[in-house]
Amino acid sequence: MNSEMVISLAERGVYTILLISAPLLLLALVVGLIVSIFQATTQIQEQTLAFIPKIVAVLIGVIFFGPWMLTTLLSYTTEIFTNLTRFVG
Repeated sequence: MNSEMVISLAERGVYTILLISAPLLLLALVVGLIVSIFQATTQIQEQTLAFIPKIVAVLIGVIFFGPWMLTTLLSYTTEIFTNLTRFVG
């Protein structure tokens, strides 16, 4: 196993992690922005107000994006285990 193969494997792993986490992070970002705008316009400065909508949005996002996320992770894991003999030997 040479250094190019290790770098390629690490690059694919980081790309998969970013791809899987991006929808939920973007969803939390958008909901947080909307709640912040709402707080600024109504002058409600409650710190815990931002957490509940974000948690609900991320949970709905997990329900919506969960199958796709699981399929992506399983395909990456299957690729790793399929090529395990090439990586070790």
